[in-house]
Amino acid sequence: MISRLAASRAVAALLAEATGLPVGRGHAPNGAQAPYYLLYSVDTSLSGAPFADLNEDALTVYQVTSVSGPDPTVLSSAGLEDQAEWMADKARQAFLLRDSVTGRWRYPLTVPGYRDMARTLDTEPGGTSDPADGIISYVQRFSIAWTPA
Repeated sequence: MISRLAASRAVAALLAEATGLPVGRGHAPNGAQAPYYLLYSVDTSLSGAPFADLNEDALTVYQVTSVSGPDPTVLSSAGLEDQAEWMADKARQAFLLRDSVTGRWRYPLTVPGYRDMARTLDTEPGGTSDPADGIISYVQRFSIAWTPA
């Protein structure tokens, strides 16, 4: 059976490693200032038997929110749409980029006993801004299909 906790930790590690930016699971990363990512585990679906069955596949969905923010060295600065879109590009590459020679994922997910057999961009509503605090966020949801290794 795949551990959702192990999968979520692997997804957070992949995003942090691939982008070089802090990732918080459900909250802002401790001590981090924008830019950073928020990662939410939002959905799980199963094919066939219950999730506890050792031979069943699972589909997990993660929401990645890119949080652009003010430059702490510039008075009255704010998050920028360009920065939010740059972060969204980096997140998309982290999840979907493949090695052109081998065809394998550029950034592997490691969950003992399972492997990811497919990754897709589930939805991308895009950016929203909050003029009160100068933050722009950009939302994407990625689906990951898992199968026993």
